[in-house]
Amino acid sequence: MSLEKHDLLHELPESKEAIHLLKANNGHFARLFDEYHELDHEIHRIESGAENTSDEYLENQKKQRLSLKDQLYTMIREYEADAAS
Repeated sequence: MSLEKHDLLHELPESKEAIHLLKANNGHFARLFDEYHELDHEIHRIESGAENTSDEYLENQKKQRLSLKDQLYTMIREYEADAAS
């Protein structure tokens, strides 16, 4: 089973600069970013077999990660749109 990386820099390489600037200048973005990556690492440990949990717990963690990703993605796109105008 191949495990996919879900870190934002891997998934949004074209937004590397925006992500860096938002992390440095937006406390809310930085907190969500850290929470997202903590969840992503936990999910990766579970999927790789390093940790055992119930399927329900894993699915809930994946849903939380997706919600955080959606919020971060929206903030990145808004930042990039503002920067372009």
